[in-house]
Amino acid sequence: MATMLYRLGRTAYRRWPLVLVGWLVALLAVGGFAATQSKPMTNEFTIPGIPSLQAAETQQELFPGSKSADEQVDGQVVVQAPAGSTLAEQPYKGQVDRLVTELRGTPQLAPGAQEQIVSPVVAGPAQRQQMVSAATKQGVPQAVAEQNAQTLSPLSQDRRTGAITFSFDTDDPMSVEPATQAYVERAVERADADGLTVAAGGRGMEKPIKPGATSEMIGVGIALIVLVLTFGSLVAAGLPILTAITGVGLGLLGITAATAFFELADTTITLASMIGLAVGIDYALFILSRYRTELRHTDDRAHAMGRALGTAGSAVVFAGLTVVIALSGLSLLGISMLTSMGLAAAATVVIAVLVALTLLPAIMGLLKHRAFAGRIRRDPAASDSDHHSVNGSVRLGRTIRRAPWLAALLVVVGLGALALPAQNMYLGLPSDATAEVGTSARTSADLVADGFGAGRNAPMVAVVDARERSDDPQSRAMSFNAVAQWAANDPGVANAQVVQVNESSDGGIVLITPKTGPADQATDDLLQRLRDGQGTIERSSGTDIGITGMTAIQADISEKLNDALPAYLAIVVGLALLLLVVVFRSILVPLLATGGFLLSVLATLGVTVKIVQDGLFGIFDPQPIMSFMPTILIGIVFGLAMDYQVFLTTRMREAYVHGMDARDAVIDGFRHSGRVVTAAALIMISVFAAFAFQDNALISSIGVALATAVFLDAFLVRMVLLPSLLLMLGDKAWWMPRWLDRILPSVDVEGEALTKSPPRHLAAEDRDGEPSQV
Repeated sequence: MATMLYRLGRTAYRRWPLVLVGWLVALLAVGGFAATQSKPMTNEFTIPGIPSLQAAETQQELFPGSKSADEQVDGQVVVQAPAGSTLAEQPYKGQVDRLVTELRGTPQLAPGAQEQIVSPVVAGPAQRQQMVSAATKQGVPQAVAEQNAQTLSPLSQDRRTGAITFSFDTDDPMSVEPATQAYVERAVERADADGLTVAAGGRGMEKPIKPGATSEMIGVGIALIVLVLTFGSLVAAGLPILTAITGVGLGLLGITAATAFFELADTTITLASMIGLAVGIDYALFILSRYRTELRHTDDRAHAMGRALGTAGSAVVFAGLTVVIALSGLSLLGISMLTSMGLAAAATVVIAVLVALTLLPAIMGLLKHRAFAGRIRRDPAASDSDHHSVNGSVRLGRTIRRAPWLAALLVVVGLGALALPAQNMYLGLPSDATAEVGTSARTSADLVADGFGAGRNAPMVAVVDARERSDDPQSRAMSFNAVAQWAANDPGVANAQVVQVNESSDGGIVLITPKTGPADQATDDLLQRLRDGQGTIERSSGTDIGITGMTAIQADISEKLNDALPAYLAIVVGLALLLLVVVFRSILVPLLATGGFLLSVLATLGVTVKIVQDGLFGIFDPQPIMSFMPTILIGIVFGLAMDYQVFLTTRMREAYVHGMDARDAVIDGFRHSGRVVTAAALIMISVFAAFAFQDNALISSIGVALATAVFLDAFLVRMVLLPSLLLMLGDKAWWMPRWLDRILPSVDVEGEALTKSPPRHLAAEDRDGEPSQV
C-alpha cells in the first residue's frame, strides 16, 4: 500500500491541474443534480414490528380509514390567560376568537379540519355538557362522567388555558410546507399580546434540522487557531480547512442528491457535516505534517509528497476505514433512520479520505514553496531522523515511563468514576415537552401541562379487539368498559375511558391519560406495567389488547435500540479488531485499544447523563438522553478513537520496526506524533463542541457527547493509558503468532517498503526546482 500511495501522492502533486479540474467537475455535477432532482427529507423514525405499531395496525383494521399515531400530523395552538383571569373574559375572548378565525384559513388543512377549529371557550362547556349527559344516561356515575369529560375538554377546569387542535392533510410532518408553518406562526404572534400567552406545537409544526452555519464557523475558527500554532504558517493552517470544507460540501451535495432515490432523515445532513468536517481537517493535518517533515530530507517536493502519502496517507486510509466500518455498522440494526445517517456519514468520511489523498497533494503542487508562507513562528517539529530532541510530548512520555502502572491505574479509576452515572441513563425521543426552553413547541407543551396536567402531553391508546367474541354488542361494550376500568386502576393513570367503538361493535379505543409527562421515567414504567398485566384482562374480557400512541411508540423504539446495542457493538468492534490486527501486526495492541475505547465510551455516557439528563452546568434543561444517541455515539467514537490509535501507534511501530527498543519506540512515537495528535484532538473537540449550541436537542447532545468522548479518549486513553500499557509490556506488545503473521496480508502502514527500496528519484526535468526550506 505504501508504494501505491507514494505513486498517487507524487502523481497528484505533479498533475495538479488535472486533479483540481476533476474535483471541480465532480462538485458541479453533483451540485447540479442535487439542485434539480432532490426531494424533501423526513423526520419519521419508526421500527417495524414493535408492539405499539402492531397495535396501530390492528386499530386500522378495526377502524378503516383511521390514522395511527405515527401517521397523524397535527397542529396545536395553546392559549392561556394571565393568572387570576379566564379566557371567557375580555379582551382575551375576543383575541381567541380572532385567532380561531385566522387559523381556519391555514393552508394544507385536512378535510373537515376547518370546522374543528373552534374557540375552547365555546367548545369546552358545550362538549362537557354533551358528554356528561350522554354518559349519565348510560348509567355512568356523575363524578366519573365529569372527570372523563374534563379529560377530553379543550378548556382547562379553571378556564384559564385552552387548546385549539387541527390536522394537516399529510402523513409526513416534513410535507407540511414552511409557508404553512409560517402562516400559523404569524397568527400566533399577532394573538400573543395584552397578557394572553399563545404558543404553537404539534408534529405538523416541527421544522427540519439544518446544518448550523454558526456552529460550524465557531468550530472552524478554533481549528484555524490550533492549525496556526501547529504549523506556524497562515497558508499551511488554511489548507486543511479548505480541503475539509470542499469534502464536506461535496458530501452534503451528494446526500441531498441521494434524496432523489432514498428517503433520508433530516438529521443526516447535520451528522455528516459534523463528522466530515472533523475528520477532514484531521486527515489533512496528518498528511501535511508528514509532508513538512519529509521536506527536511529532500528538495524534491513531489517525492516528499509521495513519501507523506506512503506513510501518513496509509494511516489515514486505515483510520478512515475504521470510521466507515463503525458508521456503516449502524445499518445492521435494521432501522432505516440510523441506516441513512450512518451510510451518509460514512460516505462523507470516504470523501474526506479521497480529498486528503488527492486534492491536498494537488493544492500543494499548485502552491509549491508557497504552501508554508505567511510564517508567524519557527517550525517546532522534530526531524524524522532526530531521535533525541525533547518536546512536550516527549516529556509526557518520560513522565509516564517512570511509573506506567500508576498512570494506567489513575486513568482507569478516573474513567470508571465518570462512568458510574451511566447506570441511571434514561432514553427517550424528541417531543414538544423536550424541545429547547423558549421555543414555541416547548412553551405549548408547558402550557398544556400547567393547565391540563403533564399526562395530557403523553396519551396512550389501548386498542381493544373483540372480534373473537360472538356475543351481542352490549356484552362487548361491557368488555370495553372493563378494559378502561382495568387501566384506570393503575396508580400512574389519571384517567382511562372508552372514546370510540366501531360500527360493528367489535373494536374499541380506550384513551389512557397518565399522571406524568412523556419525558418522565414513570410514564415508561406505567406502559410496562400495563403490558405486564394485560394478559389477565384479556382473558377475563375475552378480547385482545394492544397499546399504542406516540408515547408507546417512542418507548418501544427506545427499548429496541437499547436491546440492539450489544449486538451492534460486537459486530463493529469485531470487524475493526481484525483490521487493526492487520495494521499493527499485533494481538495485544488492538485488544488494548478496544478495551480503552470501552472505558472512554462508558465514561462519556456517564458525563452525558450528568450534563444532559441531570442538567449539570445548566447547558441543558434536564431531559432524557435521545434513544439513538448512545448507538450513534458508540459507532462514531469507536471510529475516531481508532483514528488516534492508528496515528500515534503507527509512529511507535515504525520506530520499533526500524530497530529501536520497544520502550524507546513509545517515546519516539510521542516525539514525532504526539504534538500532531494533540492538535487533531483539539480541532475535533472544537468542531463537536460548537454543535452543542444548536437548537435541536439531538444534535446538541451529540455534540457535547462527542466532544467529551474525544477529550477523554485522546488525552487520557490514547496519550496516557495505552502508552503506559505498551511501556509495561515492552516487546510483548508486538507479539503475533508466526502462523497468523504469514496468512495476514501485508499493508505496510509504516512505509517500510519506501525505506528498504526507495522509489527512484524523479528525473531532473520533472522536479519543480523550488527550494525545500519550510
